Amino acid sequence: MADLEELMALDGALAAFRYSSTGEVLEQSVREGADFDARVLDLVAHMCVANLAIATLQARGWEAMTGMTGFHPVQQFGLLGLDWTVVVDGERGVILPTGQADLDGACARLGSGA
Repeated sequence: MADLEELMALDGALAAFRYSSTGEVLEQSVREGADFDARVLDLVAHMCVANLAIATLQARGWEAMTGMTGFHPVQQFGLLGLDWTVVVDGERGVILPTGQADLDGACARLGSGA
């Protein structure tokens, strides 16, 4: 599992965090000068839990309604914003500037544990 230091090594990483299944931030690393504090990361972590729940609901529903498989379980997802993007895998996430976000690289780093 990639630790926060490894996630922060991604090009342009602004913050990396680990959170519980209920959205509580357990660990965090924020790049100096980045505009993220504990309150913002708390909201981001809770948003990730909520979106994972919704994505899981949609994936399970799609599989049940169509008979198609492979959509569940949801492994990783990204939330793109105007200024920054969050990429999540399990209960870890990294925040990158949207304009230079390497989504494939972030997913690979999160998924590979390296």
